[in-house]
Amino acid sequence: MANTRSALKRMRQSEKRRVRNAAVRSGVRTAVKTTRAALGAASVEEARASLARAIRLLDKAVTKGVVHKNAAARKKSRLARQLNALAAARPA
Repeated sequence: MANTRSALKRMRQSEKRRVRNAAVRSGVRTAVKTTRAALGAASVEEARASLARAIRLLDKAVTKGVVHKNAAARKKSRLARQLNALAAARPA
């Protein structure tokens, strides 16, 4: 257990951040999973809407420092590439 006042404050701050980071990370994971499911179901419009939401959440996670910017860019790129391949295979 922490002894000093500054260590106690640091513990409180860390716990707050841990909870917030877990919530943000969970939301990002859910959005990416939903996008992958839509891509798997081969529904282009649903996948497009889901990808837009996932990209928005990834960008917000980057600004909050929860996800590294390159990791977010990689996820966005891979999902967009899958969507483009699906759209090319099934013209609307």
